[in-house]
Amino acid sequence: MRLPVLAVALVCVALTPGPASAADSAKNYPTRTIRMIMPNAPGSSTDTLGRIVVQGLGEELGQRVVIDNRPGAGGTLGMEIGKAAIPDGYTIIFGSPAALTVAPFVQRRQPFDPLKDFEYITTIGVTPNMLIVNASLGVNSVAELIELARAKKGALNMASAGPGSQSHLAGALLLNLGKFDSLHVPFKGGSAVPSVMAGESHWSINPAPSVIQMMKGFKLKAIAHTLPQRTPLLPDLPSIAETVPGYSYSAWNGVIAPRDTPRPILERLRIGLFATMKRPEIRTAMSGQATEILLTTSAEFRKLAQETIAHNVKLIKELGLTAE
Repeated sequence: MRLPVLAVALVCVALTPGPASAADSAKNYPTRTIRMIMPNAPGSSTDTLGRIVVQGLGEELGQRVVIDNRPGAGGTLGMEIGKAAIPDGYTIIFGSPAALTVAPFVQRRQPFDPLKDFEYITTIGVTPNMLIVNASLGVNSVAELIELARAKKGALNMASAGPGSQSHLAGALLLNLGKFDSLHVPFKGGSAVPSVMAGESHWSINPAPSVIQMMKGFKLKAIAHTLPQRTPLLPDLPSIAETVPGYSYSAWNGVIAPRDTPRPILERLRIGLFATMKRPEIRTAMSGQATEILLTTSAEFRKLAQETIAHNVKLIKELGLTAE
């Protein structure tokens, strides 16, 4: 007896193995190298933190995790590459406030939606910025800097890494809350700190790791940090908030993935990242970068990003920032 062609086809389909379910994929995940997109240049503070993380994460997952540096356009280039990646867990992204909560909002055309286009896994740490002055300025505290700036009536220069950079927004927030003026002098990349050392600029706010590396001489003086309270990582420094209530502008970092990455795989990554950040050698390395460990749930990370977006978009609008 001959079966109809349709019946034969149905039998073949029934006998053909289907694609692995998300649960099966997660059970075996990972089976090959994982790429972590870094929207920052090699050697930057954020890149250094990412390399610390991937070393431990690879060991926890039993597969290599490699950094793929894709700097450009304030981080949007790397973020767009991450957005377009196959959501299978083999491409993840090292997220930062600059790339997620600033850069997309100063573009003429918003290149991605930071809340809709990505899955949030966990934060890994928060890194304060440090308020630095040229030693010859004779300033030893935030209060003295504000007092001098008011007396000079805007004649002091504030260096930054460029319009819309972390150092620019952190400095603008201090000017706003501290109610004083300074002339903004933008520099490219990491040139803001050397400009303060050389006396070309009077003060600046920059990521702690980049400042610490240049504190060996006597031309640079750190007078405060940007966390809302004191930290054992910088035991000799007060927070700016002790003088300017409500001030807080530090950088968190975390790991995200393309939208629709299967939930079991995201959970596997989260467990691996939690284990990574609890390893003694990783905690020591993060401490060396003046970074406090910060682990969150997916929902907590998304809420933090949402709050940071609201905070930064307000500053961006007040400053009238747009991409050139």
